[in-house]
Amino acid sequence: MGIKSFMGKRSKAVAEEVNIKVSDYMTTKLITFTPDQSIMDVMQKLIKHRISGAPVVNENYELLGVISEGDCIKHISDSRYHNLPMDNATVGQNMAIDVETIDGNMNVFDAARFFIERKHRRFPIVENGKLVGQISQMDVIKAALKLKGNTWK
Repeated sequence: MGIKSFMGKRSKAVAEEVNIKVSDYMTTKLITFTPDQSIMDVMQKLIKHRISGAPVVNENYELLGVISEGDCIKHISDSRYHNLPMDNATVGQNMAIDVETIDGNMNVFDAARFFIERKHRRFPIVENGKLVGQISQMDVIKAALKLKGNTWK
């Protein structure tokens, strides 16, 4: 007697192209800072809004940089080391100015690869020279949960 297979007939997997754009999940109501704001103000707002960083913009809403809790920690450490007051420090003195952005039309799962490769927690989205939003690692996780991992194409 031969071996019988109890596995039923397999149906062909249907791969559906999923194009969920970054702009579908980015945050558009952003907390932003200006270069002349106090670093103390930044620390208070990061805590109040439970965020780890935010874009820095000018009066035309053009992206100038990003200020993060890491930048604040560095400032705290430097101030203590040099025994300097923290009150007169500004965002412009402490922000990161070489900021990577991503396209709002990029697939959100391709953006996930950027988070891994670049080791950033957030990416600003700029259109026509103006800040229009920001996507975070949490936004990518929300997109994945919405799909429930059924198809990743």
